[in-house]
Amino acid sequence: MNLTILKLKANMLLASIGIFLLGFALIFAVVSYFYGLSFAPLVIVGILSFLIVLDIIQWLFGPYLINAMYKTVEVTPNDPTYGWVVDVVNEVAMYNRMSPPKVYIANVPFPNAFAYGSPIAGKRVAITLPLLKMLNKDELKAVLGHELGHLRHKDVQLLMAVGLIPALLFWIGYSLMFSGMFSEGGGRNNNAGALWLVGIALLVVSYLFQFFVLYLNRMREAYADVNAAETVPNGAENLERALAKITLSTDPRILEKYKKKNNNNIANMLFFSPIEVNEDIPETSVDELIEYWKHEKVSWFSDFFSDHPSSAKRIQLLEKLKYAFPA
Repeated sequence: MNLTILKLKANMLLASIGIFLLGFALIFAVVSYFYGLSFAPLVIVGILSFLIVLDIIQWLFGPYLINAMYKTVEVTPNDPTYGWVVDVVNEVAMYNRMSPPKVYIANVPFPNAFAYGSPIAGKRVAITLPLLKMLNKDELKAVLGHELGHLRHKDVQLLMAVGLIPALLFWIGYSLMFSGMFSEGGGRNNNAGALWLVGIALLVVSYLFQFFVLYLNRMREAYADVNAAETVPNGAENLERALAKITLSTDPRILEKYKKKNNNNIANMLFFSPIEVNEDIPETSVDELIEYWKHEKVSWFSDFFSDHPSSAKRIQLLEKLKYAFPA
């Protein structure tokens, strides 16, 4: 196995285990102190069960809400306009050795593609109209290789499970703070001041744990890039071009920023979609932007607040994968 991929897998495993162990150790210690060692598991299981039920409901019915928000329309192979998209999705699904997901077109004014689904809604992939107009078939296959990678790796389920940790910290913190506000008297289990302060501290810690979840999410996105490079012919090259086209369509002045060497890393953490998306991207601009990204020195905190790696990091990873999975 390629060393870059092996390192990525090891980091994902360690991050997942670390979040669970650190989170549960902190939760158990706090709950045991205030509620007693024998009663602590009941409190944790009770709150955790409530959160799991909420997560499952959201997971089961979320796809229908997504369809409503993105104004998606399901596409069939017989569709005279977009039937070819189903063929492309089926081809990429074949590369991934998985059953093809349902295909939807999203009528929204920005370029994007995303995979989603649930046991009752089935596996789905949606592509927005601007992205369809912007990419050629090979670039679209690479993007779909990334999206189907999320389905193949069960990223939604993993991130839902990991997300239970900050949610559990939040609800226990909220419960302690609420108990502190209304409790009376003294004693270890009835110390209003301590309950309130520890509750506030747990709310803060739950927020900090979100950064661990973001870190894991960025690695899952990188792993989906690996999937595109590994399963789709010439996937790394075409995913690079797709990323460049999407960026140029939403930030037409990005090349000027690079040329003036006035690139602001903080600005890169934010995403502002223009009123009109430029769907006609010159190939020379695509080549130029990719070349800048290849040689950009990216600081470790450039994507700290993002759920996706910075574009430069993604391109530099894809460059390494070209040698692992040659066209």
